[in-house]
Amino acid sequence: MDRETSATGPLVSVVTPFYNTAPYLAQCIESVLAQSYTNFEYILLDNCSTDGSSEIAERYSARDSRIRFIRCSDFVSQIENFNRALTEISEASQYCKIVCADDYIFPDHLRLMVQAFEGSPSIGLVSSYCLLGNAVLGSGYPYPTPMLSGREVARGHLQHELPYIFGSPTTVMYRSSVVRTQRPFYDKSALHADTDKCMEILAHWDFGFVHQVLSFLRTDNESISSALRRLGASAITLDWYIIVRRYSLVFLEANEAAALGKKAKRLYYRHLGAAVTRFHEQAFWRYHKEGLKKVGEALDRPYLAIQIGRELLWRASNPGRTMRGALRLWQARTKSQRNASSQTSATTSGT
Repeated sequence: MDRETSATGPLVSVVTPFYNTAPYLAQCIESVLAQSYTNFEYILLDNCSTDGSSEIAERYSARDSRIRFIRCSDFVSQIENFNRALTEISEASQYCKIVCADDYIFPDHLRLMVQAFEGSPSIGLVSSYCLLGNAVLGSGYPYPTPMLSGREVARGHLQHELPYIFGSPTTVMYRSSVVRTQRPFYDKSALHADTDKCMEILAHWDFGFVHQVLSFLRTDNESISSALRRLGASAITLDWYIIVRRYSLVFLEANEAAALGKKAKRLYYRHLGAAVTRFHEQAFWRYHKEGLKKVGEALDRPYLAIQIGRELLWRASNPGRTMRGALRLWQARTKSQRNASSQTSATTSGT
């Protein structure tokens, strides 16, 4: 599909919900307007920004008739803002693409994803490789396979037989009929609503994949993802544990689901036990308690105590590694304190 034919291809709804993303918003919008596939509508929805983001969106909407700028009068959570933005997509669109305001997409993103969808009417979700900072996510997906059954992909995700291929909302594209028939689209009670939605879609639809890097996810900004990375491996394994608890019986046989549930719990509490010995703050524990509530569980303190004991025993029997780990932790904290101090100085001198 070349640039000439893309103007008459299926209509794509592109959506960017935003709140106070002025440093990144123009680059995001420019990346959408630079697409080789041109038959799209672009919805910019402002969640009561106060940093000039609205003015940026308004300027672009005045230049391009495909852009529709909506300024909301009431502030809502990020997931609720995504959901209300998705209610604005055209009834005529066949595919729907979110581009988060602090990310951007490469010029052939829409063209290649539409091409993947057009390969089969059974595909409900398409993804691709993406850049997370300098790292490529999705590496290891079977090449050159363009399509797998939803069940096969979901099983691979649950059992860690496939790399993480969902990326973020910026990475994937949805069939618009799926978006229109599920309102609200994202479950705001889910810990990671985008991953949860991908798994839900795969229960009914097949999966398409483009073997190219099509999007860039920023890591140098303050976001949910960056906050999650600061929580360490226990937060990542909590995400997997919740997905296993919610979807293992959907995609696996009962005996497989039971075995995987035990494995996921053991791994999660092992990482949690290791985290205890690093004296994480109360916010850390609030995050884990709230996450476990999503699947109707409370912190299993006796099981956690066993994992803490194993961690301490391992450290006692490996003093060299323990000392090296402590040194790395001290160096990281020292660097963080120096950075915070320099930022404070810079702010003071600039006022």
